[in-house]
Amino acid sequence: MADLKSRFNITFANLPIPVRDNVAVVVDDKPLSWNVLKIEVDNGTELSTKALNILDKLDFLKKI
Repeated sequence: MADLKSRFNITFANLPIPVRDNVAVVVDDKPLSWNVLKIEVDNGTELSTKALNILDKLDFLKKI
């Protein structure tokens, strides 16, 4: 999980600021913007774990 969190943080840091308001992923019928997902990841929520796994499967996270 730490690897996915690190990869997410690198991806997030490289996003243009206006893009961060766009939907990054939909988890359990809840659309999450990049900004909301950043808060979830920082807090280590169950929702962030699901979202990071989805983003990883979609190959959206930057490789280290």
